[in-house]
This record gives sequence, structure tokens and C-alpha cells, in this order.
Amino acid sequence: MRSTIDVDGRQRTMTIVGDLEAQQARDLVLVLHGSKQTGAKHRAFTGGMYDAFAASGTAVVVYLDGYRGNWNDARRQSGFPARLEGIDDVGFVRAVIRDLGATHGIDPDRVFVIGYSNGGQMAMRLVHEVPELLAGVTVVAATMPTRDDFLLPTETPATTPLPILLVHGTADPIAPYAGGAMKPWAQRFFKVGGSALSARDTAAYFARRNGISTPGVVDRIPSDGHGSTWMEQVDHREDGRMPVRLVTVHRGGHTVPGPKRAPFVLGRTGHDLSVAAAAAAFFGIGGRRAEDGSRASRHAG
Repeated sequence: MRSTIDVDGRQRTMTIVGDLEAQQARDLVLVLHGSKQTGAKHRAFTGGMYDAFAASGTAVVVYLDGYRGNWNDARRQSGFPARLEGIDDVGFVRAVIRDLGATHGIDPDRVFVIGYSNGGQMAMRLVHEVPELLAGVTVVAATMPTRDDFLLPTETPATTPLPILLVHGTADPIAPYAGGAMKPWAQRFFKVGGSALSARDTAAYFARRNGISTPGVVDRIPSDGHGSTWMEQVDHREDGRMPVRLVTVHRGGHTVPGPKRAPFVLGRTGHDLSVAAAAAAFFGIGGRRAEDGSRASRHAG
């Protein structure tokens, strides 16, 4: 269902998957698309895999539309119209959570964000700015900007810990797995400069933010052996702390692991584990018990 919401006098749009009425309070999954996409295009880009969260009636999935195809993330050197025009995307997320809580019976303690690329950058902004609204965040094909390139409205961002799931391909041609600057052609095409941490350093950053000091534990993700990619995960965990997991897609590109193969120019797509399945298991979305001791698991039905 297409829907419109007013945010400071600006009409923002989204696609909602899930019935109005429910027998119980439901999870809310907000999906943030990548640069030059819309919510509908990202839904098709991922093969509609997140829709499965709503199929059982225990979750509502919302594909939000960015402003002119982009989000006002916290990268200082972003040239997107959303940033240049000061679009209030944090306010957009606040408004969606508030309104769907009233219309769709959302459990306010069970709000999750899944962001890809520019949407992943926006998700990391939400982690630092409004973590109290969220139960967990998944970031795909995006890494933390370096300190000098990370800009927030306040110099003292919120430090509320959150469980974080990161997914990144080692052969990503746009957001380098090893960090640093994007290639010159990508900077020109996407109008974004600056430098970023590596995927592993991003996971370590969020682990420290959650108060975890022990090294991550590495495990290989089972594979049928027929694909061109393989996956492993690094878990950062400590008792009483919010966990952080990095899923690395070896030989994977700027893609979203799952059923739908991305265009060739973006690189290989991993199929051994979908992002939807990884998020469902990690956070307990849609009624599944989460694997960790996060508030997501404490509120799981």
C-alpha cells in the first residue's frame, strides 16, 4: 500500500506491507534504499525478500522513499540534494514510527532499520542520533565515515548501545571493504567524497560503542559449494552487552545477499544466506527468538 505522510510541511512517501489490523503488537521494519533508488525499486532489487517478515502477521515492513533518490546521511562530503537542502530524514523516520504505532499496532520497542548503501549510511546516522527509537539496525554495503567526515547536528551524539548487523562484500566496487575513499569515478557519479573505515573496523567501532572489549569470534557460514561467493561472520559479544555481527561476503560486490541477483556492474551477489534471514535470526524479527541478549530478544514474542 502506498502512503503519504507530512513532515514539516513536506509530503513524504512510502510503501507499507502489512495489514492494518493485528491480533498482537507487531514488529516494524523500516527499509532504506540505496542511492538513485526508491523504496519500490529497492523492493524489486531485493526480490521482495523483506515482505516475508509481514507474511505471518507479526511484522509490518515499510519501504521509505528518500528525497530525489537519496538520504540526508551524516557524511560531511555528501553532495546529495537531501543533504544540500537539509531534508529532515530523521524526522521522517520519527513520524513513520509514531503514525504506524497508531494505525498498525506497532510495538514501539520492536522497531528495526535495514539500510543499503546510502540507506546504510542513513541507518548509521539514526544509530548515533535516535537510538532510543530502535531495537536493532542492519547495514548493508556501507561503512562508518572517518571521524573528520562524520557530521551530526550535535557534537555529543547519543551513546545508547544497539545490536548491529553489518553485511559487506570484499569486492565491493563502490564502498570499499578495506575502507578509505571511494574510487574517483564513484565519487563523481554519486557526488560523495571523504573517507570511511573498513568493514572490520566498522564492526570494531560499534563493538566498542556497545562496551565490548573482547576480540570477535569468526565462523564460516555453511554453503552448498556451488556459488561464486562464500561467507563468514565475526561476532563481537560480551555478557550484558549489545552484540555486533559482521557478515563478510567473500568475492561479493555492492549487493544485497538474497534471492535476487544484482546487475553485473555491482558485482557478485551472495546466496548462501539472505539479509532477511540473517536479520530475522539475529534480532528475532517476525516472532523468531533472537540469538543474542539484546533488547530485541527480551521483547521477542
